[in-house]
Amino acid sequence: MIVRVDPDGAVPPYEQLRSQIATMIASGQLEVGHRLPPIRQLAADLQLAPGTVARAYRELEAAGQVNSDGRRGTRVTTPPAPPATDAAVVEEQLEKAARSFATAVHQLGVDPERAVSAVHRALGASVPL
Repeated sequence: MIVRVDPDGAVPPYEQLRSQIATMIASGQLEVGHRLPPIRQLAADLQLAPGTVARAYRELEAAGQVNSDGRRGTRVTTPPAPPATDAAVVEEQLEKAARSFATAVHQLGVDPERAVSAVHRALGASVPL
């Protein structure tokens, strides 16, 4: 699991972490049953306070995406959501994904034109033949 957190960014570190993990769960990159790193380990790896990681995990748990079980750790519990069919729901999810992507682009320090180009390549690569 690779995540990046900008401690000086406009988005709080716990939200950056929560958003990235939620995106990995929704995309299927983290499958149901996948064990997330222990709080202390991830905090040390990202040079964050353990409370910051704990808050991200609590919010993921409150959203039903992970389950924390003491010694057994924190595991992914939600499979990727099926594609939405309601136009309003699709628009809401698209905006949420765009905000997550914009946060990642900002964290990476990539200029917007390069980021949009990457999106076009990714969309082209994901079009079924």
